[in-house]
Amino acid sequence: MVAVLSYVGYFVAGYTALIMFCYALSLAVPKAAFVARTLAAYIALVISSLYGVAASIVLRLVGLHQLSQWAVARCFKFLMALSTGVTFDIEDPKGHLDKIRPAVFVGNHQTELDVLMLGCMFPKYCSVTAKASLKRTPFLGWFMSLSGSIFIDRANSKDAREAMRGAADEIRNKRQSVYMFPEGTRSYAKEPMLLPFKKGAFHLAIQAQVPIVPVVVANYSHVLWIKGLEFNSGRIPCKVLDPISTKGLTAADVDHLTQFTRDLMLKELIALTEKARMQAFPSPVRYHSNGVAKATGTDMKVRA
Repeated sequence: MVAVLSYVGYFVAGYTALIMFCYALSLAVPKAAFVARTLAAYIALVISSLYGVAASIVLRLVGLHQLSQWAVARCFKFLMALSTGVTFDIEDPKGHLDKIRPAVFVGNHQTELDVLMLGCMFPKYCSVTAKASLKRTPFLGWFMSLSGSIFIDRANSKDAREAMRGAADEIRNKRQSVYMFPEGTRSYAKEPMLLPFKKGAFHLAIQAQVPIVPVVVANYSHVLWIKGLEFNSGRIPCKVLDPISTKGLTAADVDHLTQFTRDLMLKELIALTEKARMQAFPSPVRYHSNGVAKATGTDMKVRA
């Protein structure tokens, strides 16, 4: 046991020294900052996952396992702010993160740094959905399993449907919210944009008859641009929009609800990015199959 702790101590000391060396090197070679912050982010995720496993066990024993993901999210937030200088400023003027429960939270998905965004804004009594392969990932997968994450096998549509039904039951019976990325994958976009939305989150919200709460993060390629090996410190704005009611909606309304939510989020994404970068971007225009441009407004119900 002593030998194991000794090896762990050597590893931590060496890893820390490597990060500090890369930060120092970045004064002469700017790209070294990418390596330094990437290494720091990885170890912060490992530490947070280990903490999450322990926290999940303790919280499950006292009947509070629904708080596990919130607890580890906050741990990751503080570790990242300390080690990388990156954080997300959450704008929630009406307090929806504390007041709206249960709900299906949906957000735009840019890079792996969105894990930190969740760390900064993740509400209590909420869980994430994740692809089934993550369940086998050491530390992170263990934590997600213990904390009640919903795993979806994207290669098996039957399993995915079952997972959605299970999520709807969890939402209704335990007042458990979920957070989903309707784009389905990371966009790695340089400018503010959204990929087409998948409909799973909207089917789920209608099935559970709970509101959709959009969460929009400014495009942050000025902070993290993986293709250019750029990773800078900075504060990234993130805004929680008003919930969209699904009361009385049915499966026939999914397409309209999906498009309305996407239009709303894209408009806010451009506004937040302009705020973050202090530059203007073109307003979004939605084109229909007949080639006619149409304004993005619609008449879905938004609950104040």
